[in-house]
Amino acid sequence: MASLQPLTALGRREPVTVTHGPLTIAERTDVALASVAARKGRMADLAAAARAAGVPLPAPAAHQSGTPYSAFWIAPEMWFVEAPFASHELIAEMLKSALGEAASITEQTDAWVAFDLAAPDLAPLLERLCNVDFPVVPAGYATRTVMEHLGVYLIKHGAGAVRLYGPRSSAQSLLHALETAARSVF
Repeated sequence: MASLQPLTALGRREPVTVTHGPLTIAERTDVALASVAARKGRMADLAAAARAAGVPLPAPAAHQSGTPYSAFWIAPEMWFVEAPFASHELIAEMLKSALGEAASITEQTDAWVAFDLAAPDLAPLLERLCNVDFPVVPAGYATRTVMEHLGVYLIKHGAGAVRLYGPRSSAQSLLHALETAARSVF
């Protein structure tokens, strides 16, 4: 019988953490992710069900933290919802149960790689990688942008804290871009 073992997006058994001077890049494998989209004409029903279930549905360009669910806006009437993987491995099924027929929900955990970036000031790094005016946008800002020809989601948790979601199939390329930019800054 085959002995299957889960691997991270970078092909390792354990998540990778890389340090360049004051910058830490940490691969996150402890986050479950699902997309939630309101079905046609059902936004009011979805909003009510989400409130009852404790699922935040933030405004455009925003991330909202919660327990156990956090979420960020990705398109009109559409969000990515995050939760701890240990307790929400089946996040899509849990959300389907909580939100009912008002939403279309898809599992996203294994489609994306998540990297947390931490440094006293991330602006010099990010200005080399994307078009987000990082010092100007507030904490809780979330957007889709491009880094090294890869579509990524960027969530600003603070001046020195960012979460990036990039395509899992390009995890190594995204990490390489982050490290290359870090070497030019730090």
